[in-house]
Amino acid sequence: MSDVVLSPWVVVPAAMLLISGGMLALIGAIGLLRLKSFYARMHSPTMGATLGTGCVLVASMLVSSAVADRPVIHELLIAAFLTMTAPVTAILLMRAARSRGKHD
Repeated sequence: MSDVVLSPWVVVPAAMLLISGGMLALIGAIGLLRLKSFYARMHSPTMGATLGTGCVLVASMLVSSAVADRPVIHELLIAAFLTMTAPVTAILLMRAARSRGKHD
């Protein structure tokens, strides 16, 4: 490992973003367990995972850019794929539930 010392201006926002991302994912998981109907359970983890992953990706961009001393935007590709695939997956699961007769 290299001896990289990061500024508090990088570490504190990155830590807050990581904590926020973890909390959003936890809220989504709790919603998955507590909500009763299938359609209500679909909303909570989808939003929690998408927003939680977004916070983690922004924290990763921040720290990677500080370590490399240049803008690092590889995470934008991950965010683009996540933004495209998460709603499609949710829609396909809801259509499958509707076709199987799960209307509650």
